[in-house]
Amino acid sequence: MKQICVVGVGYVGLVSGACFADLGNRVIALDIDEKRVENLNKGIMPIYEPGLDELVERNVKAGRLSFTTSYEEALKGAEFAFIAVGTPSGVDGDADLQYVASAARAVAENMTDELILINKSTVPVGTGDWVANIVKEAQVEPIGFSVVSCPEFLREGSAITDFMNPHRTVLGSQDVEAAEKVAHLHLPLRAPIVITNLRTAEMIKYASNAFLATKISFINEVADICEALGADVKEVAVGMGYDKRIGPMFLDAGLGWGGSCFPKDVKALAFMAEEKGLDPKILNKTLDVNYIRRDMVVERTTEMLGGNVKGKTIGLLGLAFKPNTDDMRDAPSIDIANALNTAGASVRGYDPVSMDVARDMLPAVEMYDDPYSMAKDCDALVVVTEWNEFKQLSLKKLKGLMKKKPVIFDGRNIYDPAHVRELGFNYRGMGRGFNGTGI
Repeated sequence: MKQICVVGVGYVGLVSGACFADLGNRVIALDIDEKRVENLNKGIMPIYEPGLDELVERNVKAGRLSFTTSYEEALKGAEFAFIAVGTPSGVDGDADLQYVASAARAVAENMTDELILINKSTVPVGTGDWVANIVKEAQVEPIGFSVVSCPEFLREGSAITDFMNPHRTVLGSQDVEAAEKVAHLHLPLRAPIVITNLRTAEMIKYASNAFLATKISFINEVADICEALGADVKEVAVGMGYDKRIGPMFLDAGLGWGGSCFPKDVKALAFMAEEKGLDPKILNKTLDVNYIRRDMVVERTTEMLGGNVKGKTIGLLGLAFKPNTDDMRDAPSIDIANALNTAGASVRGYDPVSMDVARDMLPAVEMYDDPYSMAKDCDALVVVTEWNEFKQLSLKKLKGLMKKKPVIFDGRNIYDPAHVRELGFNYRGMGRGFNGTGI
């Protein structure tokens, strides 16, 4: 059993801390947000993540996991301290490192024994060296420490599975012995471990997320070509995915990506490149293609409603940026709803888990407790988030509730176009041959 401190009980810190505890370690998770810590001690989660509440409860009861606001308490006896605080985007796309700096400084001021400090937050290349300097300057007295980069690769909605079954663990440090000690923490996961230097490890995280984001933007651009030529992008993606050099994942055409990782990381990597005098053309185009999708939804829904949405009632099926999360950060629903409201439409919304978060972000959207009540008297429905619940809806019932000539714009391609049209809907998906064969 190792003694671990985790600084930050947001998405990454809470999942990582609970999982390390479940592997048999003693974990004290710290956050400066007193209300968040108070709620966690009561068993109230700050985020929605499938299975997280049970995981936290089990390890708290076993005495392996606890929560505090005290750095002194969290660091007492700790061999490892993970920094897992937020690094939001700045105005120009650069990562805001104020919370990382604050955490590093507080660790330095409160550590009493040698410590391995591990950057779990997604941070710009070079941050590990910067953190080391902060710790040296802030220490009350010189105490030995090492800095290790251990970037996270957790997907919201499947974070626990991703932690426990990683494709690889990436570690970077100038101190190989420290990196090997952190590697030992991850040995029970039985996954490949890559040990490199600090800056390379930091770069692996950005390059990985930027590549996946680019893959999504690529298939979305292909979807537009498919639509113009009468091909079906879903079948194209299947045919591509069988090629092991390409693979099937991240080839779902739709509204593009949102959330806290891809937008921030692609912007940050582009910013770092530009700071060095480079021109990151692919990264910038990846961003452009992604955000154009949101405007496209509004334009095409407007076309399907006769060229004007003023006075029309439009329901959004899904608000979170992806299924199995309540995360509304950079969610496509925000831009879509705001654009429709601005154009004079009355916008409704339904999401299985994110409506409490969405209400404050979308005050002009009327929220409903179930999709059928939302659909009543709607002129159009827009599929924004591909929740499994929406795949099982009775389309026949929806048609009976909606106004005459009901419209469905399927922004996630979850329905069969021929079937939906047979039921009498004016249906359109993303890249499903609309301008060609009409499949």
